[in-house]
Amino acid sequence: MHSFLLIIGLAIICISCGREREPLKNKKKNNAETIQALGALPKYVTDPPGNKSTPEKVRLGRLLFFDPILSGNKDVSCATCHQPEFNYAEFLETSIGVNGRGTGSKREFLEQNDIPFVKRNSQSILNTAFNGIRNGESYHAESAPMFWDLRAKGLEEQALVPVRTLEEMRGHSYPEDKVIDEIVARVRKIPAYESLFREAFAGDKDPVNVTNMSKAIASYERTLIANNSRFDQYMRGDSSALTTGEKEGLNLFLKTGCAKCHSGPMLSDYKLHTLGVPDSQNRKETDPGANNDYAFRTPSLRNLRYTGPYMHSGKFATLEQVLQFYEDIAGGKIPNPNVKPAQIDTLATSMDVNFKDISRIVEFLNALNDDDFDKSVPESVPSGLPVIGL
Repeated sequence: MHSFLLIIGLAIICISCGREREPLKNKKKNNAETIQALGALPKYVTDPPGNKSTPEKVRLGRLLFFDPILSGNKDVSCATCHQPEFNYAEFLETSIGVNGRGTGSKREFLEQNDIPFVKRNSQSILNTAFNGIRNGESYHAESAPMFWDLRAKGLEEQALVPVRTLEEMRGHSYPEDKVIDEIVARVRKIPAYESLFREAFAGDKDPVNVTNMSKAIASYERTLIANNSRFDQYMRGDSSALTTGEKEGLNLFLKTGCAKCHSGPMLSDYKLHTLGVPDSQNRKETDPGANNDYAFRTPSLRNLRYTGPYMHSGKFATLEQVLQFYEDIAGGKIPNPNVKPAQIDTLATSMDVNFKDISRIVEFLNALNDDDFDKSVPESVPSGLPVIGL
């Protein structure tokens, strides 16, 4: 009798434990992000309080952006690594800045060269007017996160950082603390620029200065937006904007955990994450990131069709390769030998990307493309130098 009661008691305990596990399963499923984690881009850009946009500023900034006068050797412009035809990014693993020639995949260093490749993959400038935007939060353009390592805030601060960087635009001709003064002095000597600065910054006694130069370039960059993709249309209420396959891809994107980092209207949380992405072989030294922990900022997923190769090192040529990388990470494979398993962000290791789902997710990602943006290039620039560069 006692044995019979003991068996019955154990059976009840087992049944009870089974019932307790079910809510845990449901809780795990509920951890997946919903579509509310994403969002459509705003229809209009927010200017920082200290730099309200005007047509005169935009016109000036556009010319400066394409003018090699801003580089130490007068051979490279902002547009050299941020090309309109490539979504204001570049179709190279990592860029060739100073002491190079050619554009796109044909760009190469000059024969006599001691300049390294640019350290990281060229990020698109398109939609940087929305960098850092979050659902339901006020947007402050002056504090928008910039670069792979978040070392600058706002387009105004970002604009001239490449000018001071050796391999990007400075070169060996001028030290880092002197090159900006040299650039301003050059621009001030060009009558057409002097006139453009006075129009853009009317009332300034000495309008040709580094602050106004940054403001003009930032004002132009804020016009480079692509905010009406089919995904944006879908999020604004047009359920027919996405195909059945794209909707399936969207659901898989959410289910696999992609949206835990790729969230908000720009599909980026703008935080640093350690993933173990392999280094570019274009430079001998490893790239440990801003904090020496191999963490880099979550990139936006918008207009990916035009911005490959991908990741901070440009090591993945296709979106399929990117997703396969996440599948490997979740399975314990780390392609960067300098990164230890304990360093990998748990948001990446807990992802559930399956090979069979990759094509559908890529199908959704292509719905984030919007080809309707300004790709125009000036016929000439005030310096008289070749537009874009050599």
